Amino acid sequence: MTLIRMLAAAAFVTLLATPLAAIPAAAQPATATTPAETHDLDAPAAAPTTAVEVTPTGGSDAASTGSLSVVSTFLRADIIVKAVMVLLLIASLWSWTIIVNKWLAFGTLRRRATKFEKIFWSGQSLDELYQQFAAKADHPMAATFVAALREWRRAFEGGAPREALVPGVKDRIEKAMSVTIMRETDGLERQLGFLATVGSTAPFIGLFGTVWGIMNTFSAIGVAHNATLATVAPGMSEALFSTALGLLAAIPAVVFYNRFIGEIGRYSTRLDAFADEFSAILSRQLDEKAR
Repeated sequence: MTLIRMLAAAAFVTLLATPLAAIPAAAQPATATTPAETHDLDAPAAAPTTAVEVTPTGGSDAASTGSLSVVSTFLRADIIVKAVMVLLLIASLWSWTIIVNKWLAFGTLRRRATKFEKIFWSGQSLDELYQQFAAKADHPMAATFVAALREWRRAFEGGAPREALVPGVKDRIEKAMSVTIMRETDGLERQLGFLATVGSTAPFIGLFGTVWGIMNTFSAIGVAHNATLATVAPGMSEALFSTALGLLAAIPAVVFYNRFIGEIGRYSTRLDAFADEFSAILSRQLDEKAR
């Protein structure tokens, strides 16, 4: 026992005297190492160093849609469609010129007729009115008055007419006023026929341009073998724009044509009423002078 204890003590002393370096690496505790301790993390090679511009995927479509303006649509159109557009544009401009002129003319006629009626019924003598308006009858009512009184004066050139001739004088006075009213009414209706023509034909002219544009569109689709929106949109816009111009020319022409025809009808009725009243006055004076 004593020997065994001595051997154990010697082994313990030997173990303590052994250097730590001599211990096998496998006997040492394993220490976890992280990538950060062994390698420095660099920025990825593909990482952007400047601001990145993001382009929307629909940008090209938006640009193409925005380019479908009136001017670009006209410039891209076929020569036939362009001719239709130009024709409709000229018709529209000329229609508006007539509309403005007639609007101002009818307003002036109404004011002058009202002023003349006030003077006529103010008690002023017929001879004074004739001297005032004979040289310049600038509206239909004054022209009607001058025509009737001129015929009246002719009947009295050789003196007062005999009673047997009075009916013939009355008839001539009424016919003179009737002819003057017809002539003045025809002058008021001048150029309204153009509005009627534009109102009835402009939609069909625009439709012709539309049909021609659609034909060209389908021809382009057949050649390109591509029926996408980018292929169809330009041709369809040209075709529909032609229809729009036709309606733009026709609608105002029809509206104002009907309005002006109504104005002429009301003014003609006003002239007829004045002619009947004036004819009654002259007939009464004829009867008095023939006695």
